[in-house]
Amino acid sequence: MPANLSLKNLEQAVQAGEIDTVIVALVDMQGRLMGKRFHAAHFLENHDETHCCNYLLATDLEMNTVPGYAAASWAAGYGDYVMKPDLSTLRRLPWAAGTALCMCDLYDHKTHELVPHAPRSVLRRQVERAAALGFQPMMATELEFYLFEQSFKHHFDSGYRCLVPTARHNVDYALSGTFGEEPVMRDLRNGLYRAGIPVENSKGEANAGQHEINVRYSDALDTSDMHVVVKAATKEIASRHGLSATFLAKVAHGQAGSSSHVHQSLFRDGENAFFDESAEHGMSDLMRHYMAGQLEHARALTFFLAPYVNSYKRFVTGLFAPTNAIWSVDNRTAGFRVCGDNTRGVRIECRIGGSDLNPYLACAALLAAGLEGIERKLALEPEFTGDAYAAQDARQVPKTLHEAADALEGSAMLRAAMGEGVIDHYVHAARWEVEEFNRAVTDWELARGFERA
Repeated sequence: MPANLSLKNLEQAVQAGEIDTVIVALVDMQGRLMGKRFHAAHFLENHDETHCCNYLLATDLEMNTVPGYAAASWAAGYGDYVMKPDLSTLRRLPWAAGTALCMCDLYDHKTHELVPHAPRSVLRRQVERAAALGFQPMMATELEFYLFEQSFKHHFDSGYRCLVPTARHNVDYALSGTFGEEPVMRDLRNGLYRAGIPVENSKGEANAGQHEINVRYSDALDTSDMHVVVKAATKEIASRHGLSATFLAKVAHGQAGSSSHVHQSLFRDGENAFFDESAEHGMSDLMRHYMAGQLEHARALTFFLAPYVNSYKRFVTGLFAPTNAIWSVDNRTAGFRVCGDNTRGVRIECRIGGSDLNPYLACAALLAAGLEGIERKLALEPEFTGDAYAAQDARQVPKTLHEAADALEGSAMLRAAMGEGVIDHYVHAARWEVEEFNRAVTDWELARGFERA
């Protein structure tokens, strides 16, 4: 598997006519790649910085300029942020001819400091906090998505009606059931691998047309960078095959939603500090404190795992998305699952997150809660065993975005960890999303009441 490109490698590839374009990209609030395409020769000569409008961290999914943000507004003139390429992220994009990608950090144009609410900045702050305690956060995200016949343009023009998945029945793990999509999935696996992303496997998931792709764990920032590239690649490669790929958390009533489970551990001196072979389940005291922190603050951090109104449609009994934020060993009904018990690979899998999450914000929030558990040496509650859906009086995952926003707004822990301005920024994003939904007339309302009301 090739390593990321160095500037020297890039220069050689440009001279050989292999690369002519470098995408310089930031990550917006929604976890999407935004940026510019540079001629590769210009990038080689001018790779220190470029600029972008600061509204890119103050819009919604529709790219509307949302009023009410302190960081960017019409009154402030929507000025610039400085985009500084992180050259350690420079990589080829084999599925895009002659193209390389470089991720950017965002800096304030006047103070020259990292923009605090930029997703990469939010995660960097928590990674640095972990480093100060002597730990390196190691994470992995499992991404699920649906493949549908026809293009995004087709679905837009038809009002997203009569969506036809590429399969016609449940293909979970079914090798014979996924051969039809294998040309897409093979191109995706191989393209990502050649881009320096260590793909492990792909598989059919629980519903018709649903798939999962897994990438090897890495440090938290690298994992998040890979996550957003995987999503972009999936959509682009599917489009090249005449299909559309969606990471919407819940596509249809009665079907399983798409998740992004987050696997977590802390390493010290190259070893998993969560492992203690003499402890029950192999879980060290450190791991227990870390998970206790996440459980205590599970409701407050849920917005960063489920950021939209649609996200909360996943949390349905019996469809493998958790409804209770409790922990259990190797139990897929619990919000927090211990994987690899009694092995050096013991880790925490948070199952709350949907495929629509922003990985930087999700990893940062989970880290913030876990590190607080370590700092306070929180005691871990008893393990839950059995069907977590049937758990009585258990700590529940918020049922709506409004409920999650309230929990986020009131979190003293996250305000201390991320900063008052950062939390206010994302609370405002959540409130706007709720207000926009509340103004909309849905297909459900029309079908239910058009004739009978």
